[in-house]
Amino acid sequence: MTEAVLADDGAALWTRRTGSGPPLVLCHGGPGLWDYFDDAAALLDGDFTVVRWDQRGCGRSPSTGPHTIEQSVADLHAVVRSTGQSPVAVLGHSWGGLLALRYALAHPVRVSRLVYVSGVGVDPAATWRHDFLTGVRARLGPRLARFDELLGRERTPAQEREFAVLQWSADFADPATAYDLADRFATPFLGINRDCHAALTRQTDEYVDSGAALAAIADLGTPTLIIDGAQDVRPRRSVDSLARSLPDAHRISLDAGHMPWVEQPAAFTTAVRDFLRADPAPATP
Repeated sequence: MTEAVLADDGAALWTRRTGSGPPLVLCHGGPGLWDYFDDAAALLDGDFTVVRWDQRGCGRSPSTGPHTIEQSVADLHAVVRSTGQSPVAVLGHSWGGLLALRYALAHPVRVSRLVYVSGVGVDPAATWRHDFLTGVRARLGPRLARFDELLGRERTPAQEREFAVLQWSADFADPATAYDLADRFATPFLGINRDCHAALTRQTDEYVDSGAALAAIADLGTPTLIIDGAQDVRPRRSVDSLARSLPDAHRISLDAGHMPWVEQPAAFTTAVRDFLRADPAPATP
């Protein structure tokens, strides 16, 4: 079922629900992209009511903003409330992982369990971003020349899609299938909101680099599953401090790149299902 959920300021957020069972809300990454969880939802909606949404100003959620982390948290709150249940499980991928963390910090009673997939942790960007960008260029191989040709210039809509596919191809571990998998993610291509991306990336860097994120998560009691792709081009060491600081964290590494549900679907599904179905830990006397 597809429907619009109204945010606190009346902005219409595109959502889609599939499956049955307890709600599981998925938060896509970017920022500035659209929901790309078709495959993940198909894996999980036999056990959960999977709720997907396009973030403000992205994909099928028309809006001019504001593009702030606080508004993104408020929009997620509207989506969670629309399930009619509380608490619910929330899964965030990449930048969506930080959004899910921020939501759990702001509304801890609303989140039963948190799944943090392929995020970049709470370490300053300077400790990992250079290695990430170097890794992207190395993975592009013979496509690097075309990537550089398109980089930093005004692009037509067709070139924007081509550039996105080239960039996303570095997110998959197997070079033989990486480009085709990235092309699937860009079909249909709903456009990248570059203003949203720039604004939220800047705010995220400020929040993380200031140490505020690391300080805040020390008090987050929500059980959290961290899923890493061992071959993610983003250095996984950037997530180490997150895993150490969360009071109730579990971590699993899969032989995959940035989208582990695509390259390791069975292992990903089992990890998420088992974690979300687990009985809560007994209360400490």
